[in-house]
Amino acid sequence: MLPSFRHLFRWCEFIHPRYDLDMVRKCTCGLLWLVLVCSVASCLCQSPSDAQQQSAAHLREAHRLLSENKPDAAIPEFRTVVALDPSNTDAHGNLGVLLFFQQKYAEAIPELREALRQKPDLWKIQALLGMGERRTGDVVAGRVDLEASFPQLQETKVRIEAGLELIELYSATEDLDKASAVVSVLRSLDPENQEVLYAAYSIHSDLAREAILSLSIVAPKSAQMYQVMAHEAARRGDTPAAIREFREALQINPVLPGVHFELAEMLHSLPVTAETTAQAKSEYEAALKQNPFDEKADLRLAGIAEGANDQKKAYDLYSRAVELQPDDPEANYELAKMLSAMDQPEKAEKLLEHAVQVDPTDAVIHFRLSTVYQKLGRTADARNEVEQYRKYKDLKDKLRDTYHELHLDPRQLDTEESGSNPQ
Repeated sequence: MLPSFRHLFRWCEFIHPRYDLDMVRKCTCGLLWLVLVCSVASCLCQSPSDAQQQSAAHLREAHRLLSENKPDAAIPEFRTVVALDPSNTDAHGNLGVLLFFQQKYAEAIPELREALRQKPDLWKIQALLGMGERRTGDVVAGRVDLEASFPQLQETKVRIEAGLELIELYSATEDLDKASAVVSVLRSLDPENQEVLYAAYSIHSDLAREAILSLSIVAPKSAQMYQVMAHEAARRGDTPAAIREFREALQINPVLPGVHFELAEMLHSLPVTAETTAQAKSEYEAALKQNPFDEKADLRLAGIAEGANDQKKAYDLYSRAVELQPDDPEANYELAKMLSAMDQPEKAEKLLEHAVQVDPTDAVIHFRLSTVYQKLGRTADARNEVEQYRKYKDLKDKLRDTYHELHLDPRQLDTEESGSNPQ
């Protein structure tokens, strides 16, 4: 049984680039088959021999059958054209495409190869050939053809389909770096494609496991190994274990980049007590001493200062954070929150509007912006921001449920937001 016309349509420009695809898309389902073959006008422009006349007649018949959604009947007509005129690239290519989508890969491959031999720049044909070769067990040839055609493909859907096949080939031979490079290209083409996102997850998970295994072999007692174990514990939601592993890493290497901040984040996530706050503050300060441009450490210390009612220090640190990273939504949000409390809504408005531009999915920023608009008398804009807040809050709640189902720590969602609660 043939697959859907949606899949066939992806390959419809392989021979005749002059087809008006916008017009074709408006045609009936039967006419979708018509774009798989090209016009016979080129065959008729010369004084035809008997063979050419017969070839042209069979080609016309193939067109007619395809227009009536009879691909099975069209295939023998294309075979006849190929027999009468072996140099007919169009017939070879169209026959190969039809056979491929009937999953007759072994029969399709010679036709696709011949079309490609006669016209080497048929990139869609070469990609299709690579897929057929892979599916018949010739993975070496399949990889060669997919690697050659993938960078040349222009149509997004076709390139994604070829890229996913190439990723599977790379994964099978554990060429994870090459697979990762293809994944990056596909994600830039279609960031919401489910197959691409799963491929990214799979490849990056494999890369992470490979790196952990290699590190455990070459440096099992290194600071980096403890840092990795801390990340794994944090990912599972085991904060006490993560804190222990980070401290082990710092004992081995007190200046290991990023670890003071990561340890501070773990301590900061514990229930608030004077002791945990003091420990977190100490680690944030150590991170800032190690890297004076650590904007996130400035933000956390500003929050601690605000909690201790040291408003001036908090304001100075929030301002410095915005100075260091003007496009950080969290920094803009926190400084705007202080400005709003200081009855400076106009200044807060600019910061929040910029934060929403950078991260339009942050529910808390939308809520804060709605309160600022309300103060400024922009009632309609305030209502709109409340609607956006509800929309993204519902989305976050659904994500929280997903985190639970995946046995991940839902507190990670809170650390990714620019604030805790819209107060």
